[in-house]
Amino acid sequence: MVAVNKPAGLLAVPAPGSDSPSALSLLSEHLSNRRQRIFTVHRIDRFASGVLLFAKTHPDRDAMVRQFLAHTPVRRYLVVVRGHLPDQQGTLVHYFRKEGMHQKLASAKDSKAARAELRYSLVQPLRGASLLRVILETGLQNQIRVQLAAIDHPVIADRKYSPKEAGETRINRVALHAEYLQFPHPRTGEPVTVECEPPPDFRSLLNALSPRGGGHR
Repeated sequence: MVAVNKPAGLLAVPAPGSDSPSALSLLSEHLSNRRQRIFTVHRIDRFASGVLLFAKTHPDRDAMVRQFLAHTPVRRYLVVVRGHLPDQQGTLVHYFRKEGMHQKLASAKDSKAARAELRYSLVQPLRGASLLRVILETGLQNQIRVQLAAIDHPVIADRKYSPKEAGETRINRVALHAEYLQFPHPRTGEPVTVECEPPPDFRSLLNALSPRGGGHR
């Protein structure tokens, strides 16, 4: 297995018809010098930062994909949202239907809709915003962004699901960071934990929004 701390703005895997670099292409190039290969296990948003996992062999990749499909790994994110939620912790459940490049909210009765569930807890109240810790119970594309926008607490700078965020200037990407991943090793079953500290732009946003100017520690 290979875990990387992906910077915001870098694709996880190559986009169709694009020559833009990706974590997969850069890592493949790096490992090709050692005659090693790399395979995608899961993805995180292009504009999010943090833990991204790859496998070095097909069998390990297949084993890890089965884990992610079963929602076995613990996936934890830090996210800065607009406003203050009424509850300091809770569970959100929605149904999505993908239309083009967007996830649209749908009904549970929609046969083409997928169920999305996450748990959140308040880490720190901020000025007009909140720092949340989110654990994914499912893993749909843009899930955290869509679910938080659906309850009128959009992720800061997420103009895709909240056009008003286009005016945000303190951070130039979605305020979403994959801080923690824990999973059973595909061969030994032993627990593996990977943690990534938030990058400077994320910490700078927290400092700018901190009531005391102290930021997140």
